[in-house]
Amino acid sequence: MKFFIDTANLDEIRELATTGLLDGVTTNPTLIAKAGRNMIDAIKEICEVVPGDVSAEVTATEYQSMVREGQRLAKIAKNVVIKVPLTMEGLKACKTFRHEGIKVNVTLCFSAAQALLAAKAGATYISPFVGRLDDIGHDGMALIADIVAMYRNFPQIATEVLVASVRNPGHVVQAAKMGAHVATLPPAVLKQMFQHPLTDKGLKAFLDDWAKTGQSILEAPKAARREQA
Repeated sequence: MKFFIDTANLDEIRELATTGLLDGVTTNPTLIAKAGRNMIDAIKEICEVVPGDVSAEVTATEYQSMVREGQRLAKIAKNVVIKVPLTMEGLKACKTFRHEGIKVNVTLCFSAAQALLAAKAGATYISPFVGRLDDIGHDGMALIADIVAMYRNFPQIATEVLVASVRNPGHVVQAAKMGAHVATLPPAVLKQMFQHPLTDKGLKAFLDDWAKTGQSILEAPKAARREQA
């Protein structure tokens, strides 16, 4: 499974890129606004830090304007993926972008029927929002299972399932077990995946026992130092 992070905060992206676990980044107009950045500048800088796919979302809602915006965004860097909403106009734009060789992330997916349409339009990624479905009493992960199963019935579908609106590490693990291709995580959720109380407890015990020996891996034992002298 590929890990993307869902942020436009360059400091967070740089920090997590150093782990070697980051495969891409997703942004949206809300995240760009929260970062207080100009969209073009922000996407350019993110693409310089992350070699994987970086989603940049159009803000227009009408086909022709979407295409113009998407073409402008695609010129920023080779790894820009154009993000469009799952509307009729958005899928028309998706089809146009794919004919032009531009990758597309179709976002705001809330049903398997919508996901099927996105695949028909040639989407590179489909982004079902699991957390938002959970918020209204639906089962977001059931949607992921349905989309993955549906796509598997048709080997010609190349669209990857990108699990979005992830709220906790459990969402990620469930999605991986179902066979989703990508999860895009808020930085805080990715950091939570490192954590377990037994890891902390075990590490403390190891370090306490090591400290009692008085040894250092980087320094020669005292006897060896005396012999060298």
